[in-house]
Amino acid sequence: MARLGTANKLFQSIYPGDRPDRQPVHTVYGGADLFGADSAQRMGQVALKTLQAYAPDAATFAQAMGLQGDADLARRVYEKVIQKLKTEPVEDFRIDFEDGFGNRSWEEEDATAAQAAREVAKGMKAGTLPPFIGIRIKPFTEDLKERGLRTLDIFVSTLAAETGGQLPDNFVVMLPKVTIPEQVSALVSFFELLEENTALADSSLKCEMMVETTQSMIDAHGQNPLRKYVLASKGRMIATAFGTYDYTASNNITAQYQDMGHGVCDFAHYVMKVALGSTGIWLSDGATNVMPIGPHRGDNLTAAQQQENRDVVHRSWKKAYDHTRHSLWKGLYQGWDLHPAQFPSRYAAVYTFFLESYEDARHRLSSFVDRAARATLTGDVFDDAATGQGLLNFFLTGLNCGALSQEEVLATGLTVEEIQTRSFLKILEGRRNKK
Repeated sequence: MARLGTANKLFQSIYPGDRPDRQPVHTVYGGADLFGADSAQRMGQVALKTLQAYAPDAATFAQAMGLQGDADLARRVYEKVIQKLKTEPVEDFRIDFEDGFGNRSWEEEDATAAQAAREVAKGMKAGTLPPFIGIRIKPFTEDLKERGLRTLDIFVSTLAAETGGQLPDNFVVMLPKVTIPEQVSALVSFFELLEENTALADSSLKCEMMVETTQSMIDAHGQNPLRKYVLASKGRMIATAFGTYDYTASNNITAQYQDMGHGVCDFAHYVMKVALGSTGIWLSDGATNVMPIGPHRGDNLTAAQQQENRDVVHRSWKKAYDHTRHSLWKGLYQGWDLHPAQFPSRYAAVYTFFLESYEDARHRLSSFVDRAARATLTGDVFDDAATGQGLLNFFLTGLNCGALSQEEVLATGLTVEEIQTRSFLKILEGRRNKK
């Protein structure tokens, strides 16, 4: 029994379950040269303007997203989307030095890295940054490793100097195209050097990686290497993101069929979920690369041109909406956006998903808490806490992104104090202690 206890505890340390921290429902990628301290606010204005131009009322919005079957649901979603775009249009932003920036001269990337860091510091002071933010550097492949490292050095060192060693809340460094553990190890080693040589606190720099190649599914030894990558981070890895288009290309899918709905993407998603399930590592899906932007510009458009713009935007919205719903169906609660005009479809899909599932989830969580509390009160071991945490995370995510109101969450029978613990086990402990 002693040996079994040791083994059980080791297993629990490896698979602690989902983290109760807030996970953003999307990450917006934007070229580093375009980033400013007020980027999130400017993006929100563009998103709201797009929504008002192409879906000025709930009925038009419902038609675009395919929600005509439930007018009340469409109205509620529409109102929530407008409120979201006005208050928190961007949940997570990645200042991009990779695909969104391209290969430029070293002098230009050096200058951009320093300027972007100063803009982040400015946003920290002004309180204009989104709740989550980070940078994506170039990959640590043999031909780009020095450039990626140099950009990271300039950005982090400049930011630390500007802020006295403070990082923004939920700051993360994304390493793309990871194919071997040594790439993650090199990043972590440099994190340690940066923290040693700046005013940054020890272990304050966190990372995430991109899954973009077949080699990140099955390595040269015939094994899935994702957990090796996580272990190489020495506890600094918090998330992985799927690179739809690089991954489909690595599978020899032609450009016409490189799409989030392709079966090779589903396979990769399920492998990621199985390899990293219950480890606390967040998973994120990729992006829809069809932009909801009309082909005609200007103030003097004909009726036919206006209609064509509307049709293009609505088709693009629906495509992105369907992609997001498919991700949610697979249990991937975060994805990418590449343009603010995509925000309405992103939030429409997320809010519809939560509102449609609300009544069933409310009943399940309420019953689950009651059964679990009775079990712990009688001294029985309630060993399905992960399921309870999963139900709780549904409401936490819905509340954080604006899909659910506090009143709707409180209807589960939980109190505000219990919700704020963000932990199913702490809720049970609290109720047991009160008894």
